[in-house]
Parts: sequence; structure tokens; C-alpha cells
Amino acid sequence: MVELRQYTIEEVQKTKGTGETVIILNDKVYNVTKFLNEHPGGEEILMDNAGKDATENFNDVGHSQEALDLMKEFLVGEIIESQKKKKPLKKGWVAGYNKKSENEKYVKGPGVPFYTLMGVMILLLALYLYNML
Repeated sequence: MVELRQYTIEEVQKTKGTGETVIILNDKVYNVTKFLNEHPGGEEILMDNAGKDATENFNDVGHSQEALDLMKEFLVGEIIESQKKKKPLKKGWVAGYNKKSENEKYVKGPGVPFYTLMGVMILLLALYLYNML
């Protein structure tokens, strides 16, 4: 296995404004300069996080497995051991997150069809009683 270059957080911060877009994600360092124009969320979000630890923002947005695999192309190093945050990888949402298992219900409670049926029945009862008078 190839050993990754070790970066300090300060080294990554100094890359901001140099024409290189370098970010930290989960204690790993990525140079995403060549990906700016291809990023589906726009280059601005990458540039706003340049020189920073973007782990929280990255996890909050959520990314597909394809995106996570693509990141490997831009990996250039990792943060030195003494500065690593060592937070476990957040398993936020990924594409397809809303798939339900067979046992899960999409609607809790009676739901719209029940209330629609009850409303129609009450309306018919009211019309019937109105016509009786």
C-alpha cells in the first residue's frame, strides 16, 4: 500500500488562494481543483470549503456511493496523527435512502383515504337529512 503524504491542518489552510482547491474530509486531504467544473453542487461550495475541514458540510449534504468512490481519484494525503479528529464516518443519507422495508409503513395513522371516506359519508348523511326536512 502506498503511504499517503502527511499534512498539517495549517498546510491545508495555506493552500487557500493559491489556485489549488484542497479540502479535508474525515482526516483525509483531497485536491479537488480538477473536479470544480464537474461538481454537481457547483464549484462554489468546493471553493467555499477550500483550506478547511469540510467533513461536517459534506456529511450534512449526503452523497451517493458513486460520489464516494469518485473521491478516491482526488485523495492526496491525510492529516498528521496528532491532529486527526478521528470521528467515525457519518452514515448520513445516500441516494436511495428513502427505500422502505416490507414491514415499514409510509403513512402512520388512518391516512387521507380514511378521512376522505368519512367526509363523503358525513356529506351524504347531511344531504339526506336536509332533504328529509
